[in-house]
Amino acid sequence: VQLQASGGGSVQAGGSLRLSCGASGRTFSSYSIGWLRQAPGKGREFVAALRWSDTSTFYADSVKGRFAISRDNAKNTVYLQMNSLKPEDTAVYYCAAGRSGNYYPSSYDYWGQGTLVTVSS
Repeated sequence: VQLQASGGGSVQAGGSLRLSCGASGRTFSSYSIGWLRQAPGKGREFVAALRWSDTSTFYADSVKGRFAISRDNAKNTVYLQMNSLKPEDTAVYYCAAGRSGNYYPSSYDYWGQGTLVTVSS
């Protein structure tokens, strides 16, 4: 699976961005797709995930109510809609795929290259 993340950029606090994660090589049907992020000087942390088989979604407490993960079957693409962005959301955001992808970064087998999100106050 090759993953391509895009959509990052710079935005002021309170603004919105939508990240996209496209896949090639195979379909997502057997995977969970997650978004994880890494802020400067910090470890990689879970943000949100979507289980392709039943569209169950999971979110970190820090983004619940502000971020939404969704998919487009036809495009084999997963999106992360980020609203009410805060400076502490500043990070490189990665999309990842794993057969048992969950809240732990180690549960993902394939990673995209990351896209930078910068939120200014």
